Amino acid sequence: MKAAGTRIGGLADNRSFRRFLTANVISSTGSAMAPLAVSYSVIERGGGAGELSLVLVANTSPPILLLLVGGIYADRVSRNLLLFVGNLLAASAQGVLALSIATGRGTTGLTAVCAFLSGTAASFIAPAAQGALAQIVDAEHLQRANALLRLPSNVLRVLAPAVGGVIVAFGGSAWALAWDSLTFVCAALLLRGLRLNLPRAGTRALDDLRAGWASFRARTWLWSYTVAGTVLVAAWLAGFQLLGPLVAQQRYGGARGWGLVQAAYACGLLSGTLVCLWWRPRRLLAVAVLTGAGLALPLAALGCALPLPAVLAAAVCAGVLFDIEVVTFVTACQQHVPQREQGMLSAFNGLGEHLAIPCGYLVTAMVAHTWDDRSALLACAGLIVAATIANLCVPDVYRVNRLTP
Repeated sequence: MKAAGTRIGGLADNRSFRRFLTANVISSTGSAMAPLAVSYSVIERGGGAGELSLVLVANTSPPILLLLVGGIYADRVSRNLLLFVGNLLAASAQGVLALSIATGRGTTGLTAVCAFLSGTAASFIAPAAQGALAQIVDAEHLQRANALLRLPSNVLRVLAPAVGGVIVAFGGSAWALAWDSLTFVCAALLLRGLRLNLPRAGTRALDDLRAGWASFRARTWLWSYTVAGTVLVAAWLAGFQLLGPLVAQQRYGGARGWGLVQAAYACGLLSGTLVCLWWRPRRLLAVAVLTGAGLALPLAALGCALPLPAVLAAAVCAGVLFDIEVVTFVTACQQHVPQREQGMLSAFNGLGEHLAIPCGYLVTAMVAHTWDDRSALLACAGLIVAATIANLCVPDVYRVNRLTP
């Protein structure tokens, strides 16, 4: 195995990766604060749960509707051009929203439109970014590159609630959103300079979709992971995001205790990124599947009404394991999916995860009248474990290993 310093050097000498990483770092500083700013822009106008729900739905619906379109174009046009346009669209949406708030002309309807445009931009950026990284980084450095890209966002996940809260409290939501817009512009200009080759020759979009679906179905390891991941994400969101705050209100001191749990999870994510900078498992996909089960830990701890320190420890472990899962899975896809199909197949995988969001919330709402919160949390933890075990029973999982130079 090469020394860690050698691997770092391989990426440090890659000018395109440095540009890609710099764009990601700059953009992350704005994106980390944007959700808080958008939420409080609605609240400051006197909006309640209904108005805020409308904005959240507007932001999360485009990936369900447009992610496959983004995947098609990520394999048909230059990915750096797609990243450039997507970041400019996001910058425009946040800029318009910031200006409307600053001038006192913001409305819930306009906020929802801007949120929809931001979600649309993300639908094109995500597939293009995964394929672009595989074009500019050698296979042996992909895991470290993926971990380095997640590092700033995970650091900001820890810091953003406090920093963003101060900016919104003293300067208002408009300043935070204006900064987010500016960071998107900077990222767009940096990414435009990558000059990536076209991933494939021009073909009809419908033919690309059919070919992408056939390729996705032919890779048992990919579609089985996507199905299991859809169950896992739905159970996690329902348990941690929806039921977690309710249980914290009853048993762990409300917002203060829940804030500690979220901070512990964020610290775990950051620690998981650091682990991925030096640990290079051979069985990439098997590790990704197995570590995903870690999300059951805080749900089980909450469901069993364990003391707060035990819940915090479980949240840290879940964060560490989940970040390892993300990095190893993305690396496996980048190494085992052809360049010309990176965008399309990542879009099929991402679509499953996005469909899990409304499904998880809907199922939780349906069982809320018959199960208590703690029982529902234990059921969510059980679903995560069951999905992991089922995925580990797929033989192809053990064939998707690290490609060595």
